[in-house]
Amino acid sequence: MRWYCVFTKPEGELWARTNLWERGLEVYLPLYNKRRRHARGLVVGPAPLFPRYLFVRADLSVTGARAISFARGVSALVGFGSGPTPVPDRVIAELQAREGEGGLIDLDDRKGASSRYQRGDRVRIAEGALLDSVGLFQRRLDRERVIILLDLLGRQTPVRVAADALARAE
Repeated sequence: MRWYCVFTKPEGELWARTNLWERGLEVYLPLYNKRRRHARGLVVGPAPLFPRYLFVRADLSVTGARAISFARGVSALVGFGSGPTPVPDRVIAELQAREGEGGLIDLDDRKGASSRYQRGDRVRIAEGALLDSVGLFQRRLDRERVIILLDLLGRQTPVRVAADALARAE
């Protein structure tokens, strides 16, 4: 039994997961709490960590790649060269180890740049077009981007920047 990565149809991760489960396969769809803007405000809910991808554990000599590839919601098995490429067990184990309560991966536990700052902290942009601009940290958007407030043209303007492009302002 090996883990394989499955590419799903657009927004078809849950549908593919259900159909693969019904075929008796072990399926892993890593989820996290995603913040979305909605007409009625901010909505937080589970979303796939890797949009359009999930993992399935199978013995392809018994199940067959076609049985997986032709499940509803599935586009293809991910592979390089002539066939599907197995995903190392340690990759799945590391993802599962990051799960918090409710089976969701807690991105706030990451030791990334954006978790070092609190709302209102003075930060400096350390790279890119706005190099050395100083602003106030507002919030994390996702794993890679944050919003800071920069004083531009006499008013505070929210700017999205890469989380790893920030440094503490002195």
